[in-house]
Amino acid sequence: MRDPLVRFLTTAGALFLGWYLLYELMIHPWGVLDRAVIDNLIRLSGALLTALGYTLLPEPPNAEMIRTVGVQGGHLLWIGDPCNGVSLFAVFALFLFTYPGPWRHKLWFIPLGLLSIHLINVVRIAALCIVVSIDYELLNFNHDYTFYVVVYGWVFLLWFLWVKRFARTGAAAPAP
Repeated sequence: MRDPLVRFLTTAGALFLGWYLLYELMIHPWGVLDRAVIDNLIRLSGALLTALGYTLLPEPPNAEMIRTVGVQGGHLLWIGDPCNGVSLFAVFALFLFTYPGPWRHKLWFIPLGLLSIHLINVVRIAALCIVVSIDYELLNFNHDYTFYVVVYGWVFLLWFLWVKRFARTGAAAPAP
């Protein structure tokens, strides 16, 4: 494929389809990755909320399969698999795998980007716990709109940074 845009779209589409099938047929049914990410989100958002002075709601009895976190005065928030960010990790990484740029920068930019996306998700969950403690009616709007803009905006910013700062493949051709 000569056209770099067609090559990028074709390769990214094929990799995403491969990821989608791998996730839906193997990783998600296995459940270990989703559960590990959710447990880490609960632990880190709980630590952030505690550091901010909030008191966490106690876990219900027999909570080993419960995926909740919350603060006094609010409700426990349940963190589902679609909220853990794993699919967003894949989309972010696949874009960078496919987009031109030096591999020596991809090897540190991708893990750092994944970590930053995870930490943004930690802040999102902690903020949603605080929102619920203020007014439960605000949860759906902030979950469905506010934090989509924040998290996806962060990913877009990382991609923009990659394209503008690291993806340069050589000197620009001289003007005719």
